[in-house]
Amino acid sequence: MASLSESEATNRGSMWELDQNLDQPMDEEATRLKNMYREKKFSSALLLRLAFQSLGVVFGDLGTSPLYVFYNAFPHGVHEDEDVIGALSLIIYTLTLIPLLKYVFIVLRANDNGQGGTFALYSLLCRHAKISTIPNQHKTDEDLTTYSRQTYEENSLAAKIKKWLETRAYKRNCLLILVLLGTCTAIGDGILTPAISVLSASGGIKVQNPNMSTDIVVLVAVIILIGIFSMQHYGTDKVGWLFAPIVLIWFILIGSVGALNIHKYGSSVLKAYNPVYIYRFFRRRGNSSDSWTVLGGIMLSITGTEALYADLCHFPVLAIQIAFTFIVFPCLLLAYTGQAAYIISNKQHVNDAFYRSLPDAIYWPAFVIATASAIVASQATISATYSIIKQALALGCFPRVKIVHTSKKFLGQIYIPDINWLLLILCVAVTAGFKNQSQIGNAYGTAVVIVMLVTTFLMVPVMLLVWKSHWILVVTFIVLSLMVELPYFSACILKIDQGGWVPLVIAIAFFTIMYVWHYCTVKRYEFEMHSKVSMAWILGLGPSLGLVRVPGIGFVYTELASGVPHIFSHFITNLPAIHSVVVFVCVKYLPVYTVPLEERFLVRRIGPKNFHIFRCIARYGYKDLHKKDDDFEKMLFDCLTLFIRLESMMDGYSDFDEFSVPEQKTISDIFQAEKTINTMCSNGDLSYSSQDSIVPVQSPLGVNNLLTYSSHASQAVGNELEFLNRCRDAGVVHILGNTIVRARRDSGIVKKLAVDYMYAFMRRVCRENSVIFNIPHESLLNVGQIYYI
Repeated sequence: MASLSESEATNRGSMWELDQNLDQPMDEEATRLKNMYREKKFSSALLLRLAFQSLGVVFGDLGTSPLYVFYNAFPHGVHEDEDVIGALSLIIYTLTLIPLLKYVFIVLRANDNGQGGTFALYSLLCRHAKISTIPNQHKTDEDLTTYSRQTYEENSLAAKIKKWLETRAYKRNCLLILVLLGTCTAIGDGILTPAISVLSASGGIKVQNPNMSTDIVVLVAVIILIGIFSMQHYGTDKVGWLFAPIVLIWFILIGSVGALNIHKYGSSVLKAYNPVYIYRFFRRRGNSSDSWTVLGGIMLSITGTEALYADLCHFPVLAIQIAFTFIVFPCLLLAYTGQAAYIISNKQHVNDAFYRSLPDAIYWPAFVIATASAIVASQATISATYSIIKQALALGCFPRVKIVHTSKKFLGQIYIPDINWLLLILCVAVTAGFKNQSQIGNAYGTAVVIVMLVTTFLMVPVMLLVWKSHWILVVTFIVLSLMVELPYFSACILKIDQGGWVPLVIAIAFFTIMYVWHYCTVKRYEFEMHSKVSMAWILGLGPSLGLVRVPGIGFVYTELASGVPHIFSHFITNLPAIHSVVVFVCVKYLPVYTVPLEERFLVRRIGPKNFHIFRCIARYGYKDLHKKDDDFEKMLFDCLTLFIRLESMMDGYSDFDEFSVPEQKTISDIFQAEKTINTMCSNGDLSYSSQDSIVPVQSPLGVNNLLTYSSHASQAVGNELEFLNRCRDAGVVHILGNTIVRARRDSGIVKKLAVDYMYAFMRRVCRENSVIFNIPHESLLNVGQIYYI
């Protein structure tokens, strides 16, 4: 036994040396491809065009804030000019510190190859530290061109932080809870943004008709909301070309009206650009509840900032920076300053200052543009909500729902019917239930500030692990961010009883769904891991597996990326036959935004060739979708065929390989096949790179011997491919494991409710994997098993 162990150790060392020789050229190529995104250059004309287009997608929510900020800041009216000056000064420096400095110039840089949002930050961290709660990653995943990560010196601060995060499971769970909290609150934004934007825009009807009932305004808002959500299945691509001009006209309008009001009502309001008036505002008002009421309203001036980050995927960072710095930011400052000048002269009109400050000649055109801008703002947050749900689903944190592509040109534009109608119901309920901007504004502010705090806390490990920033810079960032955000958070918390409870209830509901689903998903994966069958048992059964091998191909779906799943042993224990070809299929999602199609599938052989058992791993990123027209079965079969051809080619190389070990021939072939199949599966082109091969030693064998070997190899490949095609013609069966999770009898009442009822209900109503992969019903076979947790 000792000698055997020593032999295994020697073989393992040789295999490691082989691994290193194969990895070097792949790493160089992967690094070059990974940097393609960063090195991509845009011409000045293209950047300006993209900056213009970003107005319609990214800044709609932020641009409609002037409709309701001053009303929510002074719900009980204005008594002193200094109050307006102080509030304006707070708005100016809040816009400067949070959207401009924090988000546009710092947070936008923390993107996952152009993807933004809470889950993008989490995926970025999962690649740099082992904090994923589902440990299904493999070393080969790091070879993806979209898989970028940093290396650290042993005693560096980043290495210590990484080690600290990886040591305890509760730290990983706390980080996941933080991410889910930010995600669920962002979903609340998708409900509250359409409500407050459309209701505020519709309020313009009542300004010209003071005797009009509030119910009519609410009814108009509800009709517009129903129209917005009813058109979602068409996708933003159909009307997207209208968005940018509408929002550009809107910004020009509010900026021009603001400048006109400054000229008309006096420029004394410009003293608000002196930050000393913020100090005077709080000194005069003291620690009264009115001060926090004003803060809660001013918080609404930066709503849409988080959506700006979540919608980053559509445009380069520089384009967004140009649009915000030269168009959005100046126009917003002019709009708020002009409104403040108007309010100082007309304190009784603070409730509808925007519409009251408009010249009569442009009132109705401005009303139409305001309504259109509110629709655009709603569209941006609704689309962001769809993306959030998709990312949560990919990371195992949300039940499987139907996802529809709405654009052939833009893969990121999706539509989720179930979520769409749920958002509509909740949005109409909020609008009709509150009927006024003040309470909806209180709810909206609470949702926005919680998401911002989550982003601030997630930026700390990103700056340390990904950017390797000096700790002084990290401390400076978090101190300056919290100095602004914590006062706003406290102001919003004080308004919980005035509507601020709404986003908390929404967040708690979605958080419960996500956490219960993720908890049970992790437990199912752990069950698969602990109950998997050893290869020794499979090899001991012999080529026939102790059963009758009937013609056909059996695709056995499992969550395991290695090992033989328990459902396979459960299946062959209860049935006396198995297919001639067995393929274990693992579909897993990685913490990357996308896996290129040519790198999606990994194929390897399990056991000797006469067993005809294979493993195929299909890898997806959190932005990848299973298209309706994808033939998943055909993709699997094509990759299997290609693997057999490549395996034969590498048999030829290993015969002349100075590193090959006779006992390891199959292992090295499998390893190299797994490395090479990445670049071949999408198009079926058969090519072999000399860089990825092992340099052959000088051999006395002549060309005739090589040709003789190639002839035998080609004949063997032809025979196996013919056998594979015959099996396919005989029939293909997809075997899916249906692991039912139940709580143990001694579990608490909360756990039983969560697992036995809530999770079981979500499993029944969510989409089946067979539907997602377009598996024909007549080819489907479910294998059930129960697991108690």
